[in-house]
Amino acid sequence: MLRSALIGLVAGQRSLTPLAVLAGAARDGLLPDSPRATRLLGNPLIASGAVALAGLEMAGDKMDSAPDRTVKRGLAVRVMTSAFAGAVLAPRGKGALGAATAVTAAIASAYAGLALRKKAMRDYGQVPTGVVEDAVVLAGGLAVTRAA
Repeated sequence: MLRSALIGLVAGQRSLTPLAVLAGAARDGLLPDSPRATRLLGNPLIASGAVALAGLEMAGDKMDSAPDRTVKRGLAVRVMTSAFAGAVLAPRGKGALGAATAVTAAIASAYAGLALRKKAMRDYGQVPTGVVEDAVVLAGGLAVTRAA
């Protein structure tokens, strides 16, 4: 369940990054025992869309008008993407537990990450802290989806 929990942490910070890194893992044949998810995420149109949406989310996060990640809509998207990603990365036969684990981690991560980001923004500003957060989240997502 570790991978499911870790992808939940990623989703708590950037709701669409889990789908983008899963699409890359599907393309490279790295998804564990998930033939349907691999076919879905490996579809070039879906994979490109996931990556584009994740990039747009990262860009939008730097705008002054960006809502907090804990607004209802933001949490709802995090719940959906983390549940899907957590189920895909869970051990065979444990998809529901993987989904629940990822959702729990995503919600906790969203609140903790928002508090840390707001504190860092006071000292360093919105754009620099967002860029650092994006790098950490992307690296974390890639590490989780490419772990053996």
